[in-house]
Amino acid sequence: MIAVQQLTKRYGRHTAVEDVSFHCEPGTVTGFLGPNGAGKSTTMRMICGLTPPTAGTATVDGRPYRQLPNPGRTVGVLLDASAQHAGRTGREALAVAAATMGVDRRRVGELLDRVGLGPTAARRRVRAYSLGMRQRLGLAHALLGDPRVLILDEPANGLDPEGIFWMRGLLRDFADRGGTVLLSSHLLREVEAVADRLVVIGGGRIVAQGDKDELLAGDGAVVRARDGAALRAAMHRAGLTVSEGSDGLLVGADTETVGQVALAAGVALTELRPAGGGLEQLFLTLTATAPGPVVPATTIAEPTGEVVR
Repeated sequence: MIAVQQLTKRYGRHTAVEDVSFHCEPGTVTGFLGPNGAGKSTTMRMICGLTPPTAGTATVDGRPYRQLPNPGRTVGVLLDASAQHAGRTGREALAVAAATMGVDRRRVGELLDRVGLGPTAARRRVRAYSLGMRQRLGLAHALLGDPRVLILDEPANGLDPEGIFWMRGLLRDFADRGGTVLLSSHLLREVEAVADRLVVIGGGRIVAQGDKDELLAGDGAVVRARDGAALRAAMHRAGLTVSEGSDGLLVGADTETVGQVALAAGVALTELRPAGGGLEQLFLTLTATAPGPVVPATTIAEPTGEVVR
């Protein structure tokens, strides 16, 4: 289980993450979504003990990551597929990790086969790997300690369609066997296909979270009027999120609410219907009025001077 409580991270005057709270339960895949600069990676780094929070807490299986006696046996992490020793072969990289975690070396070969890095690929230096191959090696590393929790940041980057389909099955199987998965990805259709729960962040704050089916069931309305400016103004006065769609305004509320707001404002509608656009439409609607992107954490040095391992 992952428990995040009121996490906040500030870099001087810049707030990267503010008052973020959510839970990831065993047996589920949680999709962690947001635009670039929204605070996803900073939040995941705080969960994994790589970035100290300004305030709040994050625990995995009831403990902060840094207090886990052998972290790789509890939580498998893939935050950056390129952060691997380029001079080692794939097999060597995994063997070193196995020795560090006290894992049977026989598991190295088993996992290389499982992630699609056969004998030839396993003997190649990591510097010669494509991004997709590095992602597969990173996943093998995350799974090496037979953890109960996976934390993955953009793990499908560089994978071809077959690889993305394979990863979807791997994560679904992991969760179905009681594991906990926190998955960040820009591939919204893949997240929609595999996730049970969604957490959406914008401008460093949570803008929505909950069961995927419940969130998608209320994914807004498409509305048009002869006086588009008056319609938009009425929706804003009612505190509803509004964005431009290809065939009208996208409003973050159900059709009944939108119709009542328009009627009260005296705006005659020419069209009103459920958006029904799936996760992509929900994402666009929720993040349309979120605060602008904060300064990415990767562009600002940690003030603590810590060595990150």
